[in-house]
Amino acid sequence: MPEKRQSAGRRAATTKAAILAAARERFAAVGYERATIRAIAAAAAIDPALVMRYYGNKERLFAAAATFDLRLPDLAALPRGAVGRALVTHFLDRWESDDTLMALLRAAVSYKVAAARMRAIFAKQVAPTVAALCAEPATAATRAGLIGSQILGMALCRYVLRLPPVVALHRAEVITWLGPTIQRYLTGGQ
Repeated sequence: MPEKRQSAGRRAATTKAAILAAARERFAAVGYERATIRAIAAAAAIDPALVMRYYGNKERLFAAAATFDLRLPDLAALPRGAVGRALVTHFLDRWESDDTLMALLRAAVSYKVAAARMRAIFAKQVAPTVAALCAEPATAATRAGLIGSQILGMALCRYVLRLPPVVALHRAEVITWLGPTIQRYLTGGQ
């Protein structure tokens, strides 16, 4: 009997993982409003009732799918003049390799829960990194907010709105353009 429970537990974990993967892909592709439980279930190759069983509703599914760790690099370990470029490079890597952040960005534009989640991610993950680097701790929140405006603005224009001049930029060009701005926000030009 314990073997059957363990097997059922593994199946449930596998099903939940498939649901989350499908949800992340769907939210990233079409945003929160247009993603449906049926489409997510179809992508996960399961019955929609299982999505409801494990997550209750679309809002709870989104909350589970939008859990995100930015995995910020240790910028303090880098030469002071390299942190802006390193942060831009890191975010480009994240935008291009993880549907979760893209789903969150798409949804945050029109869904207040997603917007709150994005604000929380930046407040809890980016702000402490900025505070550790800036010489004026009183300006850390403002600096983190300005970094967010640049990073999120680039992602929105490049990956969601797909503005042709921004999409046409090679990664190295994005880093060259944004790196000095992020550097100034991080260190005040130091």
